[in-house]
Amino acid sequence: MNKLEKPSQIDVAGPAARHTTTQVKVGNVAVGGGAPIVVQSMTNTDTADVAGTVEQVAALARAGSELVRITVDRDEAAAAVPHIRDGLRKRGVTVPLVGDFHYIGHKLLADHPACAEALDKYRINPGNVGFKDKRDKQFSDIVEFAIKYGKPVRIGANWGSLDQELLTHLMEENAKLPNPRDARAVMREAMVQSALSSAERAEEIGLPKNRIILSAKVSAVQDLIAVYQDLAARSDYAIHLGLTEAGMGSKGIVASSAALGILLQQGIGDTIRISLTPEPGGDRTREVQVAQELLQTMGFRTFVPLVAACPGCGRTTSTTFQELARSIQDFIRDEMPTWKTQYPGVEALNVAVMGCIVNGPGESKHADIGISLPGTGEAPSAPVFVDGKKFRTLRGATIAADFKALVIDYIDQRYGNGAKPPEVTAAE
Repeated sequence: MNKLEKPSQIDVAGPAARHTTTQVKVGNVAVGGGAPIVVQSMTNTDTADVAGTVEQVAALARAGSELVRITVDRDEAAAAVPHIRDGLRKRGVTVPLVGDFHYIGHKLLADHPACAEALDKYRINPGNVGFKDKRDKQFSDIVEFAIKYGKPVRIGANWGSLDQELLTHLMEENAKLPNPRDARAVMREAMVQSALSSAERAEEIGLPKNRIILSAKVSAVQDLIAVYQDLAARSDYAIHLGLTEAGMGSKGIVASSAALGILLQQGIGDTIRISLTPEPGGDRTREVQVAQELLQTMGFRTFVPLVAACPGCGRTTSTTFQELARSIQDFIRDEMPTWKTQYPGVEALNVAVMGCIVNGPGESKHADIGISLPGTGEAPSAPVFVDGKKFRTLRGATIAADFKALVIDYIDQRYGNGAKPPEVTAAE
């Protein structure tokens, strides 16, 4: 058998079976237990600013965030939570709200019962829920509030705020071994132990397993993969994935996609967040879009129709195909909140916008609707393909606008009331 005949070592048949059998309900959203992988995000407003936080939560929900986490760090923030919930409900926004608690969560929940009731989930970090002799009491208090109000809890260990007592203990034990492990391996073990022991303690107090979600976030891709593989192998809790402090722009997108993509392919992860640092004044919803695109390109879920477009080369000196691809993709994404009810199933639509004759016709035939625009030196005509067949040829200065109109007409005919595929007549 020669090198080309060797069987592949990569499983290309599809992702592994999902790891988690335990399902957690967060408001009206199911996490784990075979439910679709859930996209979540977090606000960066001051939670005490009710109007600003309502506006951002609504924008994140409109973009497709199925859970939204808000910071609850002081009395003013806790007092604002029920007003935020009410403001969202007046807008018709029912996305579940997750309260992010650190250091004084036990006190805020005790002093603000309306906040405890309004939130759909609590997130606590075992590394900073309390220190020394206060740790167990303060952790127990939060769990007891979750039990009282019927709320699930995410126990989220974090590389940057790891339980130092646990880490010191494990480091000391490791130093006594004949062959000590690498310090990073010990830190990963501390992360996993922190999450698992905290979950075990929560169950002892009375919080059922189907109201517990675990996470163990780090900022390095290989460490994240190793931690979550270990966490999944040693438990059956629902799991939240995220690369913490992923960074800004392409760096954050690439790092998060690389780490989460590997874990998701292995069946690990029930809900995800892409933690992007926004550009100054940038759009917070970008992290939602990236999370959706990751899940959709990997074949786990469909959110919006995808537009395939060639990268361009010396044969495509015109920018027409780039502008058209962006225009259609932006238009579809902007309209999706309305189309979800108006055109059921439209999220599975595939559109192709190609820039020349080399691959244009072939790619367009593979799409539901596609166009092959003229490249440099080609005749100024653009064949349009619908459901794999030549449908029409567009010419003239209005090619882009005409194709956009065809896409809209295709969506209406195929996914609208009394939907039926467009009739493909003889090509012009």
